[in-house]
Parts: sequence; C-alpha cells; structure tokens
Amino acid sequence: MKPSKAKTVFDVQAIRRDFPILGRQVHGKPLVYLDNAATTQKPRAVIDALVHYYEHQNANIHRAIHTLGEEATAAYEETRAKVSQFINASRPESIVFTRSATEALNLIAYAWGRANVKKGDEIVLTQMEHHSNMVPWQRLAQEVGATIKYIGVSDEGTLDLDGLDDIITEKTKLVSVTQVSNAFGTINVLDKIIAAAHRRGALAVVDGAQSVPHMPVDVQAIDCDFLAFSAHKMLGPTGVGVLYARYELLEEMEPFQSGGEMISRVRLEGASWNDVPWKFEAGTPNIADVIAFGAALDYLSALGMDNVRAHEQELTAYALRRLRQLEDIIIYGPQDTSRRGGVASFNYPDIHAHDVGTILDREGVAIRAGHHCAQPLMRRFDMAGTARASFYIYNTLEEVDALIEGVEKARAFFSHASG
Repeated sequence: MKPSKAKTVFDVQAIRRDFPILGRQVHGKPLVYLDNAATTQKPRAVIDALVHYYEHQNANIHRAIHTLGEEATAAYEETRAKVSQFINASRPESIVFTRSATEALNLIAYAWGRANVKKGDEIVLTQMEHHSNMVPWQRLAQEVGATIKYIGVSDEGTLDLDGLDDIITEKTKLVSVTQVSNAFGTINVLDKIIAAAHRRGALAVVDGAQSVPHMPVDVQAIDCDFLAFSAHKMLGPTGVGVLYARYELLEEMEPFQSGGEMISRVRLEGASWNDVPWKFEAGTPNIADVIAFGAALDYLSALGMDNVRAHEQELTAYALRRLRQLEDIIIYGPQDTSRRGGVASFNYPDIHAHDVGTILDREGVAIRAGHHCAQPLMRRFDMAGTARASFYIYNTLEEVDALIEGVEKARAFFSHASG
C-alpha cells in the first residue's frame, strides 16, 4: 500500500538531513527510528552547541568574573528564558533545571510534599501514570500516613472522570496527572481535573514528559501549579529535566539538595538560601547540556509546535489505519487521533511484544516493547506489555510502511513456527 502524499507544512526530508544518526544502517537496513517516546534523536544544531561550549566556553557558571564564566552563565540563563517562553511561564525564575523529569517530580514530592501533606490527607493520581509520577507519591504517602486515590481508566484507554468530585475531596492536597500517556498516547483533558483540584484547595501537578515535546503547552492556560518534563525527549541532550512551578510556591519550598550555589550565606551556625530558582540547583549543574537544550528549543520553535502536532497526528492516523488492516492485532488507546499523541501501542494475542520488537529490529525498525514503566496500566488491561511505535518530526509515512511490513513478518514467522 502506497502512502498518500504528506500534508505536513514543513519539509521532512530537509529535517532528516539535520540528524546525522538517521543516515546509519542497522542489520544492513536503513534505520527506522520509532522509539521517540523513550528518547529522541539529536539534530546537528544541538550536537554543535554541545561541542561549541566545550571548545569555546567551558567554565563554571554564576561564580566566575572572567570572560568564559560570564559567557557560560549567559548561555545557561538564556536557555532558562527560552524554556519559560516555550511553555508561557510568567517569568524565567519559575523554571528549575533538574537531571530529568523524574527528578523534577521527586523534587516536588520532597520539597513541597513533605512540608504540606500530613497524616489523613489524600493524593490523587491516575491508573495510567508513568512510575515516575506514581512511586514518589506512594513513598510520600507511606512516610506521612496519607492515602492515595486513583482515577480509573476506561476500556478505550481514556480517564474515567465520572465521579471525579467523589475522588477529589476536601482531604485532597495534591492531584498529579500525565497530560499524555507514554504507554497508549492518550491525551488527557486536564481542565476538568485541574479545576476540580483547585475547587478543593488542592494543587495540580502535570507530567508533561510526553506533551511538551509534541504539542503547544501553555502553563498559564492549563492553570497547573507544577509541570515536569525532560530535554532528551524533545531533541535535547540527556541529563536535563525541567520543573516549572508557580513562583510563590518555589519561594515557600525548602531546598531539595544542599551544598554550593544554592546558598546565600553560610556561617558555622547555619546557612541561608539563594534566591529562586537557584536555591534548587545545588552544585555545578549540567551546564553544557542545558546550553545545548537551548538549541533544541530554537529548532522546535522554528518549526512551530502546532506544525509538530499536525505532522505527528498525520503519521499516527496513517499508522492506526494500516495496523487495523492486520488480522488479529489489538490496538490500545483512543482511535480518534485528536485524542492521542504520536503513539501506536499494539499486540498480537499469541506473540510476546518482545518477540515483535526483536523481529522489527532485524528489519532496522526500532520500537519499544514492554510495560513502558506503567505496570498498573498494563495490569488494568491484563497484559505484560505492548509493542509501541512512537513518532516525531523526522518520521515519514514510508517509515510507517516499514513498520507494518516488519509486523507482518513477525506474524508470519511465529505463525510458521507454531504451525
């Protein structure tokens, strides 16, 4: 089946030329990289920004008065401003750099949660959360004697919001929810959940790891109190996460880690803290990768996040259409692409997802197979995991065809083996 002509407003082939890794082969086949929900590939501009820092600006930041230190500091803080603009935060000081989205969520649990969640309080999560947005809250609840309640998931893979006012109550201190499911691609409608949390006086945390890289995200419009995401899922380097928080919350919170940079003054009797956001960035930060993240933000901003979303929606619609033509396949998540991100999660009833992934790898097609750090969601659907293809700006309709051909080969191989 030949794919229809792409409607994307940007030139995908020109974009592909910006990514050196896309020119390589795997097992003698052209690389088809469809594991973007795990991490994305890096354009030359990001790689060059990383090299440029080490070749021309390598110095510690915020402390030196020499030229290299001042240049590095300016570049680092410029990325903070770019992040703020990218998600429409009210001010750059609302942005804290961490090592990952996971660390950002843990920071909230430790620095805000341990000061505000007490015995008898309630925390509300959903059954589709990534472990990073579940385990920190479970640990907090166990330590302080709080209770965790869960918003359920429908058979379609969407949140069941019936009875939301019975789940979010006067005892609720915090509601934490993913904006886009990493396992099924479900786009959650946050306004009803966040409004219900705020009516009860609770704060709202949004896991944006799978949304910020793929669609326009406006924290002021969403009205969330916290947002966490990571650079490596949006063309940036690994080792950089982002915590957005309302500035007044950051002012009230105690530091997550202690040491250099996060202090204002240290005496033998004690210490006072630096201003927000630096009081949450103890020690020498990941300077080079933060600066290179700025180049990734420039790249995505030039494309336009509405265009990024439109391209992924086109790829996802085509992938779902092709997958539905395959016999016996099970597809998870909403069928309406306006309600799902660039993820196609599927299974054969009698073939393990890892086996499908292994056959695909031999064809040069990289997908993810497993529980996707969402074991409670997998148990909800009575399975160990799924095969997951996830798309990004450099993927093409022809690569979707390669995915389908590989899945068909997996079906044929295991049918023959069992016969």
